[in-house]
Amino acid sequence: MTALKKIFFFAAMMLVFYIGTFVLAEYAAAGEIARDGRFIAYDDGTVLDTRTNLMWAVKDNGRNINWTDAKSYSENYRGGGYTDWRMPTQDELVGLYDGSKSRPAACKKNYNIHVATELIDITCFWLWTSAVRVSDAAVFNFRYGERTWSPQVYATNSRVLLVRSGK
Repeated sequence: MTALKKIFFFAAMMLVFYIGTFVLAEYAAAGEIARDGRFIAYDDGTVLDTRTNLMWAVKDNGRNINWTDAKSYSENYRGGGYTDWRMPTQDELVGLYDGSKSRPAACKKNYNIHVATELIDITCFWLWTSAVRVSDAAVFNFRYGERTWSPQVYATNSRVLLVRSGK
């Protein structure tokens, strides 16, 4: 191996070591408290989906909310000490839906929702997404597993669950 190749190899190894240390340090700051299949819950109020590498807030906002307030909530949320939370896409929410799992919705106990993990607390069926068109916004329904659009001013049975890249 020539001297230049050795220097390049050494630099590449140092970079891999540095990036690995940074990633481990980011997750080491929060302690793991539970696992459920592909999901890992941390003591800082976050849940990592190891399949998608998305980090979810451990619970939705917990009350009826319209899209504009949900957007503001996402911009001001600081869960786990992170500042890059955002509203999810419909596809990201679809990844949390599992029709074979069922639990009562906290907002209406006589209706079931279907969430892939017990580690994420979704309290009602409709969850807002980031997508908008004119005065409507996209929502995902955890009762029926359906994608649809709703007026942004609508709040009844609507929640927001925030997400960020797990890095």
